[in-house]
Amino acid sequence: MASFSTRDSKTIFFFFGLRAACLSLCLVGSVAELQRFEHPPKADGSLSFLVVGDWGRRGLYNQSQVALQMGLIGEKAEIDFVISTGDNFYEDGLTGVDDPAFNESFSNIYTAPGLNKQWYNVLGNHDYRGDAEAQLSPVLRTIDKRWLCLRSFIVNAEIVDFFFVDTTPFVDDYFTNPKNHTYDWRGVTPREDYLSNLLKDVDSALKDSSAKWKIVVGHHTIKSAGHHGVTQELVTQLLPILKANNIDFYVNGHDHCLEHISDTHSEINFFTSGGGSKAWRGDIKWWSPEELKLYYDGQGFMSIQMTKASADIAFYDVFGNVLHKWSLSKHLRSATNRTFTYA
Repeated sequence: MASFSTRDSKTIFFFFGLRAACLSLCLVGSVAELQRFEHPPKADGSLSFLVVGDWGRRGLYNQSQVALQMGLIGEKAEIDFVISTGDNFYEDGLTGVDDPAFNESFSNIYTAPGLNKQWYNVLGNHDYRGDAEAQLSPVLRTIDKRWLCLRSFIVNAEIVDFFFVDTTPFVDDYFTNPKNHTYDWRGVTPREDYLSNLLKDVDSALKDSSAKWKIVVGHHTIKSAGHHGVTQELVTQLLPILKANNIDFYVNGHDHCLEHISDTHSEINFFTSGGGSKAWRGDIKWWSPEELKLYYDGQGFMSIQMTKASADIAFYDVFGNVLHKWSLSKHLRSATNRTFTYA
């Protein structure tokens, strides 16, 4: 399980009941300094975890079957934690901390011993359609100790730093063309200030990181051949920061598929793990074969096993079959960090 960082007393206060100060974790009109957590690797220095997204459907659309395979792979790989890439509860998030959907879509589904680990979760656009702050509340942690959901935060795991980024507020359509949906923007407005401060904090945290690996996790796609495709707001605003700070992987959900896309203009690899339940068969857009390493339009999840020197990625379908394997050996890269102006 995660341990508290002595470098950030606010993190400790959060878990010991100062709900009034930390329920939102993002102050209205600005972004507080990113919360930091520590999750040490195994004794041999390795780290193993699963990634799943777009799952919360009370076991339907093969969610339970995906959970079964996650439990089997999780136990075999002796995972340290699970990452959720958002859209945790369909269709419209949670109604509050007492919503039975929390148990029906999470606690009662991911019951395997191999999944009895810390879960690090971000919010997706469907989560923002409900009571978004309910998922951030420490009350849920008293219901299921595995649950940890914040807007944006950092997990330090010695060999790798994870940067979880709240991507939903970047998308213009949710504000200008909500299509009869209501979004919970408490803690986000005024939007321009929120995004400006978030980008500054992410850039600063990436620059300060001395970890061998840097992984950024968000809900929305940056590169995707799936239904939603490219999120242009992230390409314009977030991607230049990721490139300048030499991150290794960007991991997301949002498109209900499994993908691995490389980048011919940088060393970033983009992984979509949005197959936790309902998938979109045959919904694919053309993408350069030079970059598209995997596109699978069904349910499943991914695993990552890491050491200081290497990372091994595998994608699994709903039956536990391996769809795609890929490995990367770590080498030193030199690049000059660029300075950005935040609107």
